[in-house]
Amino acid sequence: MRLSRLRLLVIPAVVSVLLACANHQPEPPLHFTILHTNDHHGRFWRNEQGEYGMAARKTLIEQIRQEVESRGGSVLLFSGGDINTGVPESDMQQAKPDFLGMRLLGYDAMALGNHEFDNPLEVIEQQRQWAGFPMLSANIYDRKTGQRRYQAYQVFERQGLRIAVLGLTTEDTAKIGNPEYIRDLEFRDPKAEAVRLVAELKVKEQPDLIIVLTHMGHYDNGQHAINAPGDVTLARTLPTGSVAMVIGGHSQEPLCMERENVRQVDYQPGSACIPDYQNGIWIMQAHEWGKYVGRADFVFQQGKLTLKEYQLLPVNLRNTTLPVIAEHSEMLELLTPYQEIGRQQLSVTIGETLTRLDGDRAQVRFEQTNLGRLIGAAQSHKVGADLAVISGGGIRDSIAAGPISYKDVLKVQPFGNTLAYVDMSGQELYDYLAQVATKPIDTGAYPQFFSVSMTFHNSQPQKVLIGGEPIQMERTYRLALNSYNASGGDGYPVLTGHAGYVNTGFVDADVLREFIAVHSPIDGNTYLPVDSIRQH
Repeated sequence: MRLSRLRLLVIPAVVSVLLACANHQPEPPLHFTILHTNDHHGRFWRNEQGEYGMAARKTLIEQIRQEVESRGGSVLLFSGGDINTGVPESDMQQAKPDFLGMRLLGYDAMALGNHEFDNPLEVIEQQRQWAGFPMLSANIYDRKTGQRRYQAYQVFERQGLRIAVLGLTTEDTAKIGNPEYIRDLEFRDPKAEAVRLVAELKVKEQPDLIIVLTHMGHYDNGQHAINAPGDVTLARTLPTGSVAMVIGGHSQEPLCMERENVRQVDYQPGSACIPDYQNGIWIMQAHEWGKYVGRADFVFQQGKLTLKEYQLLPVNLRNTTLPVIAEHSEMLELLTPYQEIGRQQLSVTIGETLTRLDGDRAQVRFEQTNLGRLIGAAQSHKVGADLAVISGGGIRDSIAAGPISYKDVLKVQPFGNTLAYVDMSGQELYDYLAQVATKPIDTGAYPQFFSVSMTFHNSQPQKVLIGGEPIQMERTYRLALNSYNASGGDGYPVLTGHAGYVNTGFVDADVLREFIAVHSPIDGNTYLPVDSIRQH
């Protein structure tokens, strides 16, 4: 009896010890992979050199998913925004092929970018239906209701982990977005919104990890110049390590660091890449157009997150020794009809140019170009204006010497703005030019002029010529410009309330197309700027 009773006492004790030991075993590591892209800008199809495109991206992402899941891991796929604007075949179809392609690719969420607001808000609602995944932004508010206009965050469950993902949009959208479409929206400080929302999430959702999807830009060491603060400033504003990572877009760069606070500016596709790390937070960005898929492999154990490897995976970029990625048949089947629709409508030749017309970003945001003046000439001719202005950010591509198609024109002016003009006095025009002509270089606000010559001293016009003649303060002049700049886009003075303002309703790209057709062949040398803007 004593022995039996002793056994009854010992057995539960042994079981308790074994359970206690089991409860103190280290948690097994959890493996998960984050894939990301940003600044897609309508590139659903491969380019003329066979680079990128969503069909090859689909193949690459499926290979990664199979690899990760075969090892017991899981994958999340995100976008840093700006799906819209950039390729005519996409623009004319309101990015339907792009969002349907993203749905087939299995994107989990994206941040709303500033170019999502190049279209009326009704288009965004339609795009949300096509996408079928959350389009996030916590800092966009409805002016009338004072409430957030879009979904702020989404919580995902992966391998028992709760991962909260929130979105943020650059506050510069209020300046660079189309004023006609965003007048009812308020773009609040994303840093303040993030600090408040992260604190709320920790209480309300109790996530294991928080990821921030942004469309704010990465600026080395937080030096954002006239741009709104970007991801580095955001990471430094948040409590240390309060979020796991910031996955961004907007500045359109392969984000690989050379050393602390210094980005590698000559990154070569396929080489090693280390993302930025600020205040205990990883910051990642994958250039633009789907040229790369960013891949971050993480291990989570005992409440600690470790980045095991990070890569920027090129998608069929030239000048690499990497194998060509085959295009996924299912994606090709989806996208081919949309590409054909675009090709048929856009491939018709409308004229020709004898010389290259320069609209490269590195030119139109720094100096006057022949394409900037050609656009101004077309707009002035259409409405009988004395002069014209267009912000450099409204010119999105160059036109090579040779035949010109409607597609070429739409690549230059993809936003669908309408042509406007304003009849104003010489004094009003002088005051307007004094503000516009001093917009800084290396920004979309830098102006391209037609029929204007100025010299400056201490940022003040000293000599203003309109059509080669000194400006007369009492005379009435007609200024041609697009509806975007007239509405205050890029920080230009608002002219829509001026008594002499008229919106013609003509789409700017159609105005340029018509001018090219009538004046073909175009000789770009006749539009070369000669000392049109000089600083002293």
